[in-house]
Amino acid sequence: MRSIWKGSIGFGLVNIPIKLYSAVQNSSLDLDMLDGRDHAHIRYLKVNENTHKEVPYDKIVRAYKLDDEYIVLEERDFEDASPEKTKLIEIESFVEAEDINPMYYETSYYAEPDAKNSKAYNLLLQALKKTGKAGLGRFVLRNTESLCIIHPVDNALVVSRIRFSQELRSTEDLKLPDAAISKKELDMGLALIKQYTEDFDVSKFKDEYADELMKIIKAKAKGKRPTIKKMKVAKTSSDDLYDQLMQSLNKKGA
Repeated sequence: MRSIWKGSIGFGLVNIPIKLYSAVQNSSLDLDMLDGRDHAHIRYLKVNENTHKEVPYDKIVRAYKLDDEYIVLEERDFEDASPEKTKLIEIESFVEAEDINPMYYETSYYAEPDAKNSKAYNLLLQALKKTGKAGLGRFVLRNTESLCIIHPVDNALVVSRIRFSQELRSTEDLKLPDAAISKKELDMGLALIKQYTEDFDVSKFKDEYADELMKIIKAKAKGKRPTIKKMKVAKTSSDDLYDQLMQSLNKKGA
């Protein structure tokens, strides 16, 4: 793996040099876009709107439009905006990991100590494991400031980017139901949840859609078309919520 960020975690007066590596990978198939007439690749070109000619990568600059004038930014401008955050993840506080709304999570990175036998790295790892807490901090990645939490996974520290509060939309514009639920319906719903409850084990699940699509691709390569499984639609014999819950319980039990 190639590291995508190199800097340090600031833990009080302790400095922990680290490298970040992407902890996630895409499970979907890598499909190319082709011209349907001759199967030539579709290329996305960066074109000058005036000359209509392709612009070389090294000639592309980033700019901000201010008062009808573009202000061109250089690489040093991004670093000067917050030099400490481009090289340091300063832990500003510790929070209960379980209190973080899953809606805030974006993506995760493995933090590898950039020093042999990093005692400070192991100290932070073990302390977070023992307390069940996560470090909350900010850093700059790819010229964007990110809020993040630092938490333990197995024997590694993980830096997970999370969204800022203003990035989540309110529910006030949603048309949410206000239908009354009877006690017996609620009790039946709780019983159904209990019946389906088990320990979280994500290894039991995989991207089945990508697997099925690959079967179709391989079959088409041989000039065949595989048999497609028909979707089974679950139906109940009643429109009454309580009856549907009861039938669900009986189905799970069977």
